[in-house]
Amino acid sequence: MHILRYRPPGSSDARVGLAEAGRVSALDVGSLAELWSLPLDRLREKLEHAGGEQAGGEQASGGTVALADVEVLAPIDGRTEVWAAGVTYVISREARVEESERAASAYELVYDAERPELFFKSAAWRVVGDGGTIAVRTDSAVTVPEPEVALVINAFGEIVGYTACDDVSSRSIEGENPLYLPQAKIYMGACALGPMVRPAWEVPDPYALKIGLTIYRSGEATWRGEASTAQLHRRYDELVRYLVHSDVHPDGAVLSTGTCLVPPAPFTLQAGDVVKIEVEEIGTLTTSVVRGLPGTT
Repeated sequence: MHILRYRPPGSSDARVGLAEAGRVSALDVGSLAELWSLPLDRLREKLEHAGGEQAGGEQASGGTVALADVEVLAPIDGRTEVWAAGVTYVISREARVEESERAASAYELVYDAERPELFFKSAAWRVVGDGGTIAVRTDSAVTVPEPEVALVINAFGEIVGYTACDDVSSRSIEGENPLYLPQAKIYMGACALGPMVRPAWEVPDPYALKIGLTIYRSGEATWRGEASTAQLHRRYDELVRYLVHSDVHPDGAVLSTGTCLVPPAPFTLQAGDVVKIEVEEIGTLTTSVVRGLPGTT
């Protein structure tokens, strides 16, 4: 079972549904944000009841549509925000130290600090979905994709699902000065999520998920890597606890948990590249790359 935002054939309206066995059934909610306002037990009951109806054939014959026939949208809407965690894997600590000219010690310290590094990543309307376009800033010399497992968190601070995230980052801008991190990580085309959300109760061990990254250039794989969430230095509930502390997320939040795959310098994304992120149990997120603002080049 996967939760998705989608457009049915011939429609311009976004809907929320369940995808199972290649079919999509609509849910009786107006947005994903409405789902994330529910406590975990009520959300699970609602989705399992809807999934049971689909599996049992109780819906009318026109109640489902082939997944291949719908347009899958980024799995985020409303006031749901995307946040991200940094320096949660050894490789991300090493990459930050390598790229930083003046503040390497800060990244070394935060790896073992009690408080994790958390930062705002994107508003819902800026997020790119599967098949969309991510971007390289025109003032960035080195930009890389960062494949991550993202937690979907409800308004009560409970982990209700998982999705894949590409925390696109300018290594060259961030490396100049850590205060430039917002410019390196928060811009149009810098965040992709998807393709859908896997309910948390359907993932047996979220700390044993394989993550794969392949970057294609001119149709050929120019960089490929694989890692696992088993290498994660922090626990998910720890990251969530700091995210919701002294804060409010009425439509829930998406929290990307840090990267374990970073193409080594001087590798950089180029216009025309295709980025494929595969997360076991969750799905495959594929995007293309432009230089400059998406939709303007």
